[in-house]
Amino acid sequence: MNDSKMIAQDEVKKQLGELERSAEVDIDASETKEWLSSLEYVLKSKGHDRVRFLLEKLRDRAAEQGVQAAADTTTPYLNTIPVHDEPAYPGNRDLERRIKSIIRWNAMAMVVGGNKRGGGIGGHISTFASSATLYEVAFNHFFKGRGEDGYSGDSVYFQGHASPGMYSRAFLEGRLCKEKLINFRRELEPEGGLSSYPHPWLMPDFWEYPTVSMGLGPIMAIYQARFNEYLRDRGIKDTSGQKVWAFLGDGECDEPETLGAIGLASREKLDNLIFVINCNLQRLDGPVRGNGKIIQELESIFRGAGWNVIKVIWGSEWDELLARDTTGLLAKRMGEVVDGQYQKYTGMPGSYIREHFFGKYPELLKLVENYSDEKLEKMRRGGHDPEKVYAAYQKAVSLQNGKPTVVLAKTIKGYGLGEAGEGRNVAHNQKKLNEAELLEFRSRFGIPISDDEVVNTPFYKPPENSHEIRYLHERRKALGGYLPSRPTEHPTLEVPSLADMQKTIKRLENKSISTTFAVVQTLIALCRDKKIGKFMVPIVPDESRTFGMEGMFTQFGIYAHAGQLYEPIDSAILQKYKEAQDGQILEEGITEAGSMASFNAAGTAYSCHGVNMIPFFIYYSMFGFQRIGDLIWAAADMRAKGFLVGGTAGRTTLNGEGLQHQDGHSLLNAIAFPTVRSYDPAFAYEAVVIIQEGLQKMYAEGEQCIYYLMSENEEYTHPEMPEGCEEGIVKGIYKYRSRDVDKAKARVQLFGSGAILNSVLAAQELLAEKYGVASDVWSVTSYTQLRRDAAACDRWNMLHPTETPRKSYLEEVLDGVEGPFVSASDYVRALGEQLTPWIPGDYYVLGTDGMGRSETREALRRHFEVDKESITIATLSRLCKAGVVSPTDVKQAIDDLGYDADKPDPYYA
Repeated sequence: MNDSKMIAQDEVKKQLGELERSAEVDIDASETKEWLSSLEYVLKSKGHDRVRFLLEKLRDRAAEQGVQAAADTTTPYLNTIPVHDEPAYPGNRDLERRIKSIIRWNAMAMVVGGNKRGGGIGGHISTFASSATLYEVAFNHFFKGRGEDGYSGDSVYFQGHASPGMYSRAFLEGRLCKEKLINFRRELEPEGGLSSYPHPWLMPDFWEYPTVSMGLGPIMAIYQARFNEYLRDRGIKDTSGQKVWAFLGDGECDEPETLGAIGLASREKLDNLIFVINCNLQRLDGPVRGNGKIIQELESIFRGAGWNVIKVIWGSEWDELLARDTTGLLAKRMGEVVDGQYQKYTGMPGSYIREHFFGKYPELLKLVENYSDEKLEKMRRGGHDPEKVYAAYQKAVSLQNGKPTVVLAKTIKGYGLGEAGEGRNVAHNQKKLNEAELLEFRSRFGIPISDDEVVNTPFYKPPENSHEIRYLHERRKALGGYLPSRPTEHPTLEVPSLADMQKTIKRLENKSISTTFAVVQTLIALCRDKKIGKFMVPIVPDESRTFGMEGMFTQFGIYAHAGQLYEPIDSAILQKYKEAQDGQILEEGITEAGSMASFNAAGTAYSCHGVNMIPFFIYYSMFGFQRIGDLIWAAADMRAKGFLVGGTAGRTTLNGEGLQHQDGHSLLNAIAFPTVRSYDPAFAYEAVVIIQEGLQKMYAEGEQCIYYLMSENEEYTHPEMPEGCEEGIVKGIYKYRSRDVDKAKARVQLFGSGAILNSVLAAQELLAEKYGVASDVWSVTSYTQLRRDAAACDRWNMLHPTETPRKSYLEEVLDGVEGPFVSASDYVRALGEQLTPWIPGDYYVLGTDGMGRSETREALRRHFEVDKESITIATLSRLCKAGVVSPTDVKQAIDDLGYDADKPDPYYA
């Protein structure tokens, strides 16, 4: 073949939108026919299982002889369930189509009308338009509601951009009023409104799971399904009747979190998990895989990971053609065309489809010669065919083979929007339709609204006694109630008192330990506690031994759904690695994201399952708020409760690990999370008091928040607990020690927290003994809690000018205290600088701004200027500013302390 002819054929292929395929040559057609006949015979006489067995034997024998078959990870581009295996559809198709059409209209009207009334609020039409059938079949026949006890339903992770469809259905159900729909994305209106996406924080009686940050819904669903098994295996709750559904888009699968944990789902045999991927072939800017086939790609990935894969590609209109196609050319053609070209077909007339899809092969043109162009245009994709979708869901919920299931449903983005966006590369937040498009939409779905009214996009709801509304209620009643929904009254739990935990405090006194050790010992004590022990959920991402948790392995066991199928190499030692089906510890492996997803599942068990589980997630500090802040934000949104522990924390405390591991800013990041109460305890008793306070607030009193503790790995002696410090520890500050000096030059106030409190205490002695300065040292357990309280008081005072001003705890504690004030922590200066407006005098903050280093702690603290000498010099400098000491005195101190005044600024070093 000459070059010009090859180039011409390539051009034709590009125009047809075909995948490149290697030529397949059959050198012995009669032999092939014999093999296929044998296969047909076995299939008809002995069934699928026998065929599968024989194929596996053939593959194994071929491999033994050195013939490696290609990986069998994809099937033809056809529906997985053949027509003869489809179950009869149980519902009233006409009524369901009518209900779905009304929901479509109201979802569209909510977005389009809202943008007419208040331009710029945005909204999304196309996602729900493409997935309406996927949702409605599930709502009418599969989603289990919460039931009589309120906690027996399925967990459904709705695709965030499809929220208008969920609101529209709730409107028909009478759960949302018209005013709420009018105020979609206008939540501050007097009548109330609706949040843009699923946000439990904003709609606590409606949404359960925030999913619109792409990829978080899928990974949280996987760990939710695993946590359901955890509850069952530990005998806490029977979750065997509850499924976990996750609805997501094909473009969302490019997010690492979406597919990153699918291996866990198969390893843990989570056949209670169902993914439904809406494959409308488009993302925001264009096709998901313009030059490929996303459904085939996803099938390969999921099958390779051990999932059941059910493809729903073609609607019923294609069944007759496939049955009549004895050559196999139609299936071949379906597999040749790339997604970008399928997208092109969506917006083209039937004549184009006839020419460009069927026209490649004369046999296919013959196959559709009696089909009109209009009929070719209306041949549906599988995701828009309720019978095909029902068959897929029925198979998905029936499979009990120890594998999770994914349904890959092919749809059209913007289905029903016509010229405004059906199958087009338009923004996913398409929110405007002109009058002609509205009329077309109205007519296509048979909404009884006049031509004159259409332009105003009114909502439509049939009368309460209509067949549609009665049917809708009947179906949800049969399935156990309405979804999404979330209870607003929650169970509480009796927790240990601080007196109960005194034994732990006493045991840690005067011991040379780290705060990480103190936190872990407290966790162990809580896991043994008779009141709450079984509800504790220790979570760790493969750092148990780093945190000194290996002693928990044999005591409580590491959860494994299958138990332990091997004898561990360390079985002879006391602290051996022990997995068990009823194990309590969630040792997640190297995945902070997976661990946080487990935290979210455990932290919302009170609302999902009616059981107060207490997640206690300890992780390498740097890899929390910095690395998985989006999942922590989701935890706050979904009102999760529990403890986060930033283990091996501090920029200078974790000395050897260097830049990537040394955390000097997690506490700063945590400021932005309203439900997170962050602490940096210096001593064991402080950690115990904070943990007990968290238990009391979250589980006994029902507050929906997260307690975040920093814990360090530096060992030093932990003192006895001073009397009367409990309130200060919880609120953020208390006076720990005073140092008086005869004829003192001045008195200063020194703030310290975490491991750096020891540097502050050393500076206190240096100031007293060498420079004649008296001081008070304050342990600041939480700069952020102090700042929140002070800011709240300021705001109240601003808005109530005629009433007696309120005083924050910080202002009360420091009332009458004279400075200067010097603060030092192992975190960036901005953490301490939060308090500047409320400090009654000169205030200077030292911190660890800059990149980390691998060094000794002493060298690091000098580098970042938080050692005792740096604190001393900073204090003398502030006294110089106040006129108490001279500049010469400060210069002399710098020289005496062997301090390099010209050392690099650590912020830029």
